[in-house]
Amino acid sequence: MDDLFAASGNAFQPSRSLPGLQNRGPSQLGVRRLRRHHAGLAKATARRPRTDRLFFAVRPDLETAGEIAERTRLWRAEHGLTGRALKPEHLHVTLFHVDDAPGTSPAELIETLAARAATVVMPTFRAEFDRVQSFRNGAFVLCGDESTIGFEVLQQRLCDALDASPRPARRFTPHLTLLRDDRHVPEQTIEPIGWTAREIVLVHSQLGRTSHRDIVQVPLR
Repeated sequence: MDDLFAASGNAFQPSRSLPGLQNRGPSQLGVRRLRRHHAGLAKATARRPRTDRLFFAVRPDLETAGEIAERTRLWRAEHGLTGRALKPEHLHVTLFHVDDAPGTSPAELIETLAARAATVVMPTFRAEFDRVQSFRNGAFVLCGDESTIGFEVLQQRLCDALDASPRPARRFTPHLTLLRDDRHVPEQTIEPIGWTAREIVLVHSQLGRTSHRDIVQVPLR
């Protein structure tokens, strides 16, 4: 799939739900043809700076996002952190990083990704985070253990759907980034915070511009 993720000058399509794509399986979208086409584009754009990112994620509902943002404000003050907190509407758990590219991706690629994600069979589930900590890369995050296993199952099923040749389970640590800071905060237990995951979203972000846009929503089922 790697050569599918090359960028072109075409714009992203507007945000959409998937009723119209549910009946279009990946084989109907000419995946092999896309591979050949985008392999050439990948070489042509290899030296251009990467400005746009595509990734699949799960977002908290608006009420939970607001609660997370408020608690982040308190943790930031408690630990003397100076990094800027993510906006509530940007909070998410990343499931699959598609690609960073020098421009927006073609509509064909978006439809292929949407169609493959629509094949994932996964019921809605409740997930909770009960710890905060800093990762080595400076990310200050929410994390958990058994209470986040739903994200692990969903991530594996999504990866299998996106990969034409499913592989063994990938290494994956469910987490939700709150901010980034040079100060390291050791792991500590918190009052659990969570929500019911109801959909996967394909997100387009512009690197360095704190801009996120959900371009596809895939309901869990």
